[in-house]
Amino acid sequence: MNKTQAQVSHALKSLARKEEWKHRLQQSEELHDILLKAANRYVAGEKRSDGLAIARKLQAKGYGISLENIGENTKLLAQCREAKMEFDQLIEDVGAIAPGQTVSFDLSHIGLSYQFDTAYGHLIELAEKANEHEVTLMISMEESTKTDQILAVYRQAAELYSNIGITLQAHLFRTPDDLRKLVQLPGKIRIVKGAYQEPSHLAMERSDYLNNRYLELVDHLVSTNHPVSVATHDQKLLEEMERRQFLQSTDVEIEMLYGIQPSQLKLFKEKGYQTRVYLTYGHEWFLYLCHRLAEYPENIYTALIDIINPSLPKVDDMY
Repeated sequence: MNKTQAQVSHALKSLARKEEWKHRLQQSEELHDILLKAANRYVAGEKRSDGLAIARKLQAKGYGISLENIGENTKLLAQCREAKMEFDQLIEDVGAIAPGQTVSFDLSHIGLSYQFDTAYGHLIELAEKANEHEVTLMISMEESTKTDQILAVYRQAAELYSNIGITLQAHLFRTPDDLRKLVQLPGKIRIVKGAYQEPSHLAMERSDYLNNRYLELVDHLVSTNHPVSVATHDQKLLEEMERRQFLQSTDVEIEMLYGIQPSQLKLFKEKGYQTRVYLTYGHEWFLYLCHRLAEYPENIYTALIDIINPSLPKVDDMY
């Protein structure tokens, strides 16, 4: 990523956090409809039924599914409970598709931004429901200011339920130490590079050094026979993991975001590797869209094409 692209990426991430833009989007039906055309490449739709419809198609093609109702930083108790109830129903619906599927979420969506105990209580209830329906839960990682609390909730819950996984960000300097502690718990660990803008003393920039860190983390998990989801679209990184025979391990799955390089994931599936599509739905898609554009600023061109010509082939047909 060159200097200009980095500036665009930073601007998009900042824009995603501005409540005034979120408010404008909610108030303007025209703006909402225009941007939703771009978001539809990466988001299944605004309703649970939209996500489930695409999930069924992808599962029938042999992909694992990780489905999430987008949302975070829910600060009112009633909204936390509403989000938890949505995930209750999502777990039932995902479990009906096939055993072994995943439901993902941010802890701040179900209570962490309100109260620690609320998030923990809701997580335990969801884990019990997920056990009944043979569904795995995957906790997403958020800004570094929340990392300690997220890991504290996870550790307590994972001691009771083995069907809860956790996401770690490779770009945080603290992550190797966190990983060494978390491998003592049974839950799957998802490794991502890290999408949040963090201070330089807490996180490293995208670089070969970061790729090496990513490989070290995955190597540690593979060598200890710990379940791991390698969540990356970096072709160079995936090729190196294939060369090291990480991808051949039954403990390893490749997870990619819906709408990002579907042909690449399809190729890995055809090679016989375990693959999973991370699929989202919901009304809080603006932040998600901005992050997808920020990760690869050239996606802005694709977004413009989608806005002008939304009748292009459906994304799920590309898998």
